[in-house]
Amino acid sequence: MKQRSFWHTGAIIVLILALAACGNVAAPPTALPTAALPVQRTTTVEPPAVSPTAGATASPEATTQPPIPPRTATGGVEVITGEFAYTNDIITVYYVEHAVGLVDLYGFITRNEEWELPVESQALGPLTIDTAKRRGRFRLALPARPAGVLADVDNDTQRDTGVQVFVVAYWPNLYGGPFSEGDDRSFGWPSYLASTVNDPENNDEITGGKLIVWAPDDAQQFPTDFGADGLLFTADDPVGPLPAGYSVIDLDKRPFAIERDREVRMTLYEPPDAAIKDFSDLSYTRAFDEMFKRVRVEYAFNGIPGKAPDWDVLYAELAPRVAEAERRQDQRAFFEVMLDFANAFRDGHVDVSSPLSGSLFRERTASGYGFAIRELDDGRALVVFVTRNGPADRAGMQVGAEVLAFNGKPIKDAISEVEPLGGPFSTDFARRYQQARYLLRAPIGTAARVTFANPRSAPQTITLRAVEERESFLATSIFKERDLAALPVEFEQRPSGVGYIRINDNYDDLNLLIRLFERALKTFEDLDVPGIIIDMRQNSGGAPLGLAGFLTDQEIIIGQDEYYSERTGKFEPDGPVDKILPNQNQYRFDKIVLLVGQACFSACEFEAYGFSKVPGVIVVGETPTAGVYAEVSRGQYLLPDDIFLQIPTGRTVLPDGTPLLEGVGVVPTIRVPVTAETVLSNRDVVLERAEQEIVGR
Repeated sequence: MKQRSFWHTGAIIVLILALAACGNVAAPPTALPTAALPVQRTTTVEPPAVSPTAGATASPEATTQPPIPPRTATGGVEVITGEFAYTNDIITVYYVEHAVGLVDLYGFITRNEEWELPVESQALGPLTIDTAKRRGRFRLALPARPAGVLADVDNDTQRDTGVQVFVVAYWPNLYGGPFSEGDDRSFGWPSYLASTVNDPENNDEITGGKLIVWAPDDAQQFPTDFGADGLLFTADDPVGPLPAGYSVIDLDKRPFAIERDREVRMTLYEPPDAAIKDFSDLSYTRAFDEMFKRVRVEYAFNGIPGKAPDWDVLYAELAPRVAEAERRQDQRAFFEVMLDFANAFRDGHVDVSSPLSGSLFRERTASGYGFAIRELDDGRALVVFVTRNGPADRAGMQVGAEVLAFNGKPIKDAISEVEPLGGPFSTDFARRYQQARYLLRAPIGTAARVTFANPRSAPQTITLRAVEERESFLATSIFKERDLAALPVEFEQRPSGVGYIRINDNYDDLNLLIRLFERALKTFEDLDVPGIIIDMRQNSGGAPLGLAGFLTDQEIIIGQDEYYSERTGKFEPDGPVDKILPNQNQYRFDKIVLLVGQACFSACEFEAYGFSKVPGVIVVGETPTAGVYAEVSRGQYLLPDDIFLQIPTGRTVLPDGTPLLEGVGVVPTIRVPVTAETVLSNRDVVLERAEQEIVGR
C-alpha cells in the first residue's frame, strides 16, 4: 500500500484511516496524510552503505556477541506465508487490487520518513481477503537476489558490505501499476498491516514482530537485541553473525531468533491505535467510563477554545444517567446519553450511531407542517417549498412567502431555540441551517401558529397541525442533489464550452476515482476548453488524495499532524509536514473554478483546500465547506448494544498553531449571496456564477 509512516497508498492508509469517516450528517462510516503523491523517485538501488544513525559510534555494548542460534540448518528462507485480521474495513472500501509486498526498511534504518522506496526493490505476492471474517491470507515468493539498499548495521568501526532488511506489508494498488512508483510512490516505512509491531507513541519505532534480512555472504552481522535504549538499529545494539542468504529475524525472542526454514509464516499486525476499540462486552457503566477516560485526553481539539466540553461537568451530568440505564437495562436511554455526549462537542466529526438511529431519525423527521424555509442574508425567512395538499398548502401559504413569526416568537428567535438532530456541528452556519429545517418538524397533531405574508399580500396568522410528510424536510437537505448511483467522478462539457467535473465521493474505489479525474482533465485539455469547473459540493468525504497535484508543478503545504502522547501528556507532531506533491502528468487550463458548500466534509475539504491553493483558482459558493477536518481512525469505539462512537484524535495545524480547516472550512473567494432570487430559482445559481467567471457572460 504504500504507507504513511509509509506514505503512499498508505499515506493513505493512515490518511484514510484518518479522514475516512468524514461528516456525521449522512457521512460514510469511518485518515489525515496524503495519498496519491507524485513522482521523481530516485533510481539508485545500492548506494554506499551508511551508518544507521548519523554520527553514531560503536559502544562497548555493541561488540560482537555469541551468534544467534539458528532454528534450522537449511539453506535459507524462500517463501513467506501468513495471515492477518483487521477490525477497520477501510482496506476493502478503498482498494480492489490487493497484494502483499516485500518492502525495503532502509527508511527506518536511517530514520528518514521522507526516504522514497525504489521500485527496483519491490516484490509482490498474492493476497486474498475474507470480508465476512475480516481476515486475509498471503503468499510471497522471495526473489533469488533482492534489490534493496545495503545497510551496515553491525555498529563496528569498519565499513562492511551490509545487509538488506525488509518488512512484509499489505500492499494494495492505489493508482497506475501495482508497484509503488510514479504518482503512487511511498516514503518512510510501513506500520499498517506489517510484519513488525510499531509504536505510534514513538515515531513508529519497531518494537516487535519479524523482519526478513538478506546477507550477501556469511561475514555480515546483525543486531541480536534492542540494546539499552530499547531501539533497533542504534549504536548500543548487541550484534552477532548472520548466515548468508535470507533469514527471518524474530524480534519477539531474546535474543532475537533466526528462522531459516524454506517457508516461514508471519502475521501482519493491525496497529492498536488504528483498530476499533471494542467495549461492547462491558456493562454500560464500564464501557462509558473506559471510553470517557480515553476520549478526555485524546480528543483532537483539547486546548482549542470552544471545541471540547467541560469534561468534569459532562461526566457528572451523564454518568448517573448511564447507571440508571444500566439498572433498567434500557437500550434507548443509554443511546440517548451517548447522543447528548456527542452534542456536548462543537465538532461535526463526533458521531454516534446505533440500530436505534434510524427509528429516532424517522420519529423526528417523519411529520411536519408541509412547508420549508430558507434564511436569507438580510435576515428574512422565505418559504421555498410547500407540500402539495399539505397543511400549509391548504391554508393558502405560497412559495415565496415570508415567515414572520412562529408560535408567537419572531422567526429569527424561534429558529435559534431549536436543538437539531444530526449534530454536533463545527460551524455556526451549518447548525443554523439545520435549526431552520428542524423548526418545522413535530409529532403528528402538534399545533403551531405561523405568521406569514404571501408575495404582494398582507401578513396573516394561521394555525397548522403537523401531519405525516417528509417532502418538505427533504426539499432543503444539503444532500438533495446527491446521486447514490453515480460514479465517484463524473464530467461533461457544458453548452458554454466549459469543462465540468463533479467529484461525488472520496469514499469509493480510489483507483477508479483517480483515473476518472485524470481522464476528465485529459479530455478537457484535448478539447481546449476555456476553463474547467471542479464541483465538490456534494462530496461527504472519505480518503484525501491530493488531486490538486495534477494542476500544479509546485508543492502545496498542508500542515503538521499532531496526536496526544501518553509519554509527554501533550499533543506532539506526527511525521513530516503534510504536503501535496506535483503529479507526473500535469494539465493546464486558462481558468479553474472550484465550487464548495456545506455538504463538503473532511477529506472533501482536504481535496478542496488543495485545489484552492493552485495558483489562479477561484473558489465559488454560498457557504464555505463544512469546517469538519480531523483524523478519526484512532477514535473508533464499539459500545454495548452495537453503538458506534467516533471521536477525532488527530489534528492538522498551520504554522501559527491554529487548526487547519476545522471550524472554518474552505472559504469562497466569490460568495454567491443567499437572496430571494437565488433560493427561489430552479437553476443552479452557483454553477452559473462559476461559468460567468470563465466565459464572461
